[in-house]
Amino acid sequence: MTYEEAFVSLKNEFMKHSVSDVDGHFAYQFNLTGDCAGAFYAEVKDGIMYVEPYNYYDRDAEITASYETLMGLTKGEVDPVKAFFSGKIKVAGSTDKALKLINVLKK
Repeated sequence: MTYEEAFVSLKNEFMKHSVSDVDGHFAYQFNLTGDCAGAFYAEVKDGIMYVEPYNYYDRDAEITASYETLMGLTKGEVDPVKAFFSGKIKVAGSTDKALKLINVLKK
């Protein structure tokens, strides 16, 4: 799978989750590892989610994971706490804000 294919697939999954009840502004950069390595960001602002294939330097958190792990997380098939403690997901920056995103993805 190429980065472009991985990004489109993940963006489609992210956009399935409602953020209309999320107050505030949160921005995350995702770094994909493995064969489809690359970066993209997800931003939640005023109840709308934006997902774009760019680095986001003014982010609240940076999350690094493989495509498989991140896709499993968005589908609710991967436990984020177990993935974090096993090293499958790495978080830099605000872990509180990273948890807010995980709560959105659980919906």
